Amino acid sequence: MFDQLSEKILGSIKKIKGQHKITDSNIEDVLKEIRMSLLEADVNFRVVKTFIDRVKTKAVGEKVIEGVNPGQQFVKIVHDELVQVLGGGAVDINCRENPSVIFMVGLQGAGKTTSTAKLALFVRQKLGKKPGLVPADVYRPAAIEQLQTLGKQNNLPVFPSELSQKPEQILEAAKKWAKENMVEVVLVDTAGRLQIDDSLMGELSRLKQIWQPQEILLVADAMLGQQSVNVAEGFHKLLGLTGLILTKVDGDARGGAALSIREVTGIPIKFLGVGEKVANLEVFHPDRLASRILDMGDVLSLVEKAQDMIDQKSAQESAKKLMKNQFTLDDFLSQIQMMKKMGGIEGILKFLPGAGQLQKQLAGMTPPDKEIKKIEAIIYSMTLQERQNPNVLNASRRERIAKGSGTQVSDINRFINQFEQSKKMMSSMMKMGMGRGGMKFPF
Repeated sequence: MFDQLSEKILGSIKKIKGQHKITDSNIEDVLKEIRMSLLEADVNFRVVKTFIDRVKTKAVGEKVIEGVNPGQQFVKIVHDELVQVLGGGAVDINCRENPSVIFMVGLQGAGKTTSTAKLALFVRQKLGKKPGLVPADVYRPAAIEQLQTLGKQNNLPVFPSELSQKPEQILEAAKKWAKENMVEVVLVDTAGRLQIDDSLMGELSRLKQIWQPQEILLVADAMLGQQSVNVAEGFHKLLGLTGLILTKVDGDARGGAALSIREVTGIPIKFLGVGEKVANLEVFHPDRLASRILDMGDVLSLVEKAQDMIDQKSAQESAKKLMKNQFTLDDFLSQIQMMKKMGGIEGILKFLPGAGQLQKQLAGMTPPDKEIKKIEAIIYSMTLQERQNPNVLNASRRERIAKGSGTQVSDINRFINQFEQSKKMMSSMMKMGMGRGGMKFPF
């Protein structure tokens, strides 16, 4: 979402590298460019002014720390101010009551129903509590069915709402249902509208009186830019929002909503929807997002993602096989599957420091994930014996595999050579590390 903004800000900052000191004159043009970049990204103009003023106040006359060039020091100042604009720190979701009630509100098309299921999965996996879904949108015919389907797919209990019921009746009946089913966190998928109107707000106010929620979370579409900020202000004024979930941040939104919404409304962003799958929900960490924008990487999020996606037992077994030089193509295929769960090579690169530069370098090359698909096709075209022991791959076998995978024999040869070399190198590295007592399985 922030690729263009990141590139422009970093391009501006480069102009003060090599200076002995950060001064009013040598950052004036840089600040002008950053201001323009933020405005082009649809950041609220008041937020831009406040941000630029803060950066300038902190930066001008700042003594350059020994061993740190002015560009690096300026990046640190910009990073700290971005963190403040984004909210300072992560804000936990309030699930201390039993049951805790969470209202999911928002306009139609923002991804509210899917976000309800995503948050339920988060509550179960991360908080260790039993969630329950309550479909209360009786106006959009598919809303109830959609939530029921998501609940069934993810083994989440869903209150059996009916289109003939009024939302108030559904919520009243859900109280007894939640108690009988020992639901600890009730997530209510309320109705949306195309715009904020008296009918919508009246209904939400009545629901709030029937069952006082601990959280009222607005699901806002990041693609709407400044309109998302206006929507948040409207809901907050009438309902008193406790947090936000920004959806579609994996798209080509310019990022203005994320950078404006907390500063303008005072409402914390609690989660980011980073994909269509139910597992694609991230806790919002202002410092990590600021680091991504400034191409400093986000290794903590990458580690957390790996812990969630990677089968630890399988990873340990693969490490042991590498130690004994018993790693097979089947094992390699399993590693590819795990990596794909994390978003593939390109998805992983986004979390690494210097990701912007890495992506530029890869721009003229065959995309890494396209190469991975080719490798998958090659391995799938092999017999079990060939996967376990590539040494049996004679010329005729390689021709058969090339035809089956839609590749060339030269592709097969290159892949097998790279696999064998990598296996030997990794085995040697792990043995050296274990011998020195410096390497342990990080699982």
